[in-house]
Amino acid sequence: MKTTLTLLALGCTFLGTSCQNYGPNANRGAATGALIGAGAGAIIGNQSGRALEGAAIGAAGGAVVGGAYGNAQDQEYRGY
Repeated sequence: MKTTLTLLALGCTFLGTSCQNYGPNANRGAATGALIGAGAGAIIGNQSGRALEGAAIGAAGGAVVGGAYGNAQDQEYRGY
């Protein structure tokens, strides 16, 4: 349990610092995706008795997808 929480904390730290060079939509998308993914992952994981693991996986996946979508919006607005 401690190992899982430590890895989750380190993962969130690295995800949070990697978004600094992107625009506001990428940052907002990553944060929103992480929150939605964590909630959905916790609900789905609770059905199998692993709510914390489901929340961690959902948060990571949601952050990646939300950040990618927000980054695409930023690039569209910049004209790339």
